[in-house]
Amino acid sequence: MGQDVRTDAFSREDRQRYRQKVRRCLDALERMLAEGGFADEHPRMGLEIELNLVDDALRPAMLNHTVLEKIDDPCYTTELGQHNLELNVRPRFLRDSESTELESELRQSLALAGHKAQDAGATLVMIGALPTLRREHFDIRWLTQNPRYHRLNDQIFASRGEELLLHMEGTALPGQRADRLRCLQDSILAESACTSAQLHLQVPPERFAANWNAAQCLAGVQVAIAANSPFLLRKALWHETRIPLFLQATDTRPQELMNQGVRPRVWFGERWITSIFDLFEENVRYFPGLLPEMDDEDPFEALESGRAPRLAELRLHNGTIWRWNRPVYDVTDDVPHLRVENRVLPAGPTVVDLIANAAFFYGAQRALTAEERPLWTRMSFQAAEENLQAGARHAFDAQLYWPGIGWIPPDELVLRRLLPMAHEGLRDCGVSDQSRERYLGVIERRCLARRTGSSWQRDTVADLEAHGVDRDAALVTMLRRYIELSEAGDPVHTWPV
Repeated sequence: MGQDVRTDAFSREDRQRYRQKVRRCLDALERMLAEGGFADEHPRMGLEIELNLVDDALRPAMLNHTVLEKIDDPCYTTELGQHNLELNVRPRFLRDSESTELESELRQSLALAGHKAQDAGATLVMIGALPTLRREHFDIRWLTQNPRYHRLNDQIFASRGEELLLHMEGTALPGQRADRLRCLQDSILAESACTSAQLHLQVPPERFAANWNAAQCLAGVQVAIAANSPFLLRKALWHETRIPLFLQATDTRPQELMNQGVRPRVWFGERWITSIFDLFEENVRYFPGLLPEMDDEDPFEALESGRAPRLAELRLHNGTIWRWNRPVYDVTDDVPHLRVENRVLPAGPTVVDLIANAAFFYGAQRALTAEERPLWTRMSFQAAEENLQAGARHAFDAQLYWPGIGWIPPDELVLRRLLPMAHEGLRDCGVSDQSRERYLGVIERRCLARRTGSSWQRDTVADLEAHGVDRDAALVTMLRRYIELSEAGDPVHTWPV
């Protein structure tokens, strides 16, 4: 969840200085956007994958430090819970056969990491929400031993002044009543159940707004056709339970502030933008600092000396506001660049499904940004947010709004409108025909089968329970099958129930 912080407490003076420094960083960014100098090259894609560790009984294995020592690869790092890992994949250009090479690289890396994890007594699982998590796994003692996570936990609860409430109404399994979740939490560890695949796209400043707006338009479709998080704490909830869970597990607002309309830190946003500056300015205007750690660099002195400033405070602040499409400022080889970080997708179920999800997103996003009359000029921002909620709750059974069509199921929208656009967008990026056909073909067949990782999990558990297996045993049996099929590597739409 970002960079490390110091271990000592933050004072009132720290917070005041931090606010001033963040505003100074924002002013420096505004100047940089006006003067130029950002990386401007063929689009680069990046990928982060969050993973789970389980033991022989398929319960969470709190072994991430041990497993990381055995993997011994800087691409793998810790995440919030001790049963979590994160894989940061090497960025590459979005062209030629790079996606096919990425698939091969991921398969090899995950296979090697899986063998190392087994040496430590654990198995890697690439899934949106681990179905065998229980309330005891959200105890504070299972937080990864990193000062950042503990400080973040303390600051969120200090802001709330009370326990976190998880509350969701589920979507019923076939032949059953809908489940309901309502429980209090005294740590942010419920967020460790949200394991995602995060897509990055590096773009020049003048193209950022169009790419971010397009990503917002696509968010509901993405989760609807790629949902993989149906179970939490033994309950069958949303098809992509990560969406409401992430909001609730890190919410700094007590109920009274929610009632007043105070913005949550897990945020879709509230308007289309014209510049990346709009998003960073909203961050500074609406959200107090959670981790007011100070850097000794003055951003304007860096600019005057010809260096790209780190903007450390602005970046740290941005890292504690979890937009579903997040703006990113970074510096590589002393050259600043901007990225759209797409955060709506779950991890898994397989490597090929994951790459297919990425290909669909990048291709459709590219096509949307090339339209003469942008989609977001014909679609309300509220409609895009409602699509995200509907897609996360119902997946292929959702009704999404799309300009020029009206209300339409996700599979029909993809097959009729967005899949041809994704082909066009990838072709425009220079992606090879072989790669384009391979991965968008997976999306096409998934939509024809109307089968996601979530629907497979739900159908498998419902079938087991119909044959007399109780929920706990059904979840374990389902997860064991899931791991076997995921490791075999065939896309989820081919999996038998």
